[in-house]
Amino acid sequence: MARITIDDVTKRFGEGDESIVAVDDVSLDIHDGEFMVFVGPSGSGKSTLMRIVAGLETQSEGDIHIGDTLVNQLGPRARDIAMVFQNYALYPNMTVEENMSFGLKMSTDLSEDEIERQVTEAAEMMGIGDLLDNRPGELSGGQQQRVALGRAIVRDPNVFLMDEPLSNLDAKLRAEMRTEINRLQNDLDVTTLYVTHDQTEAMTMGDRLVILNYGEIQQVGTPLECFYRPSNQFVAGFLGSPSMNFFDGTVEGGTLRADGFDFDLTDRMQTAVGDRTALTLGVRPEDISLHDEPTVGTEFEAVVDVVEPMGSISYVYLQASNQDHDQTFIVETDGQRPISEEQTVYVDIPADDVHLFDAGSGETIHQRQLGEEAEVALEERMQSVSQ
Repeated sequence: MARITIDDVTKRFGEGDESIVAVDDVSLDIHDGEFMVFVGPSGSGKSTLMRIVAGLETQSEGDIHIGDTLVNQLGPRARDIAMVFQNYALYPNMTVEENMSFGLKMSTDLSEDEIERQVTEAAEMMGIGDLLDNRPGELSGGQQQRVALGRAIVRDPNVFLMDEPLSNLDAKLRAEMRTEINRLQNDLDVTTLYVTHDQTEAMTMGDRLVILNYGEIQQVGTPLECFYRPSNQFVAGFLGSPSMNFFDGTVEGGTLRADGFDFDLTDRMQTAVGDRTALTLGVRPEDISLHDEPTVGTEFEAVVDVVEPMGSISYVYLQASNQDHDQTFIVETDGQRPISEEQTVYVDIPADDVHLFDAGSGETIHQRQLGEEAEVALEERMQSVSQ
């Protein structure tokens, strides 16, 4: 096991004015035994950053330490890492046993008996002990993924690097393999960097997330911290499916006037807003309430545009009745609730569940409130991961 330290790392492709900055001055400490997930949209720099840690790319600036060793000049083999790729990278002419033992034969002085023992143990751990004589072409996608993981495990490295390893699997198998990888990492307690663009994988697997966009770190934190306390509008919109609703507006007195409705700011919000006049209000689809009639007097009228039944829940796309622009927002409702297109409903946005962002910079200036127990649990989780 090993701690990973990334110090002021920048990666440029190309020269001069034509260069592209793929990773922009990133600094990060990854704890010994931590499961750290790099997540972000395509082109955010997450795979490039992992490849730099692996030694497959050379950074333009900055340093990489694995444990106490500066590894800038070391090749991938000398860094004591094992990498699992998106395409599995199995040798088609070799059996499962030969694929799993190949790295040990090339990089260690272990005897044939010791290599066979380690491969057999890893194969049993991955549930592929009965497939050792098969070739990759005879295996399903999930079995091939288990072989790739087993090949990494058998080397007993200081660091696991996993670059979107589940993206080629179907949804059901992805869910099963997420659980399998989590269990393995807990059992092995090996420092793991995991790259994905899938926020579900990020939220369910990582001890901490590194959220990237255009090569820059947007936020580092536990999954729940990033979800409930996003550092900016990008993070708030990236995590969550469907994503957070955003409403641009201007502040007049204690009221945020958005397109189609007015929202009264609480005293706490007004203190956070200060003298800003242009804001973006954010609220998640599951936090908005729909009513058939006005109830508490703070609702605004909207018309149902599209209903997406999902089984136990439905996603309802709405347009505010008095808005000037053709903009929809999403509300999550009970799947058994009857609701239809072109129906008029009344929308209530609870003040406790609202985020406010600076309209210019996207910086978060007000976070939603959590219940007391949830707040304590979130703080305890943040502290335990940071230690």
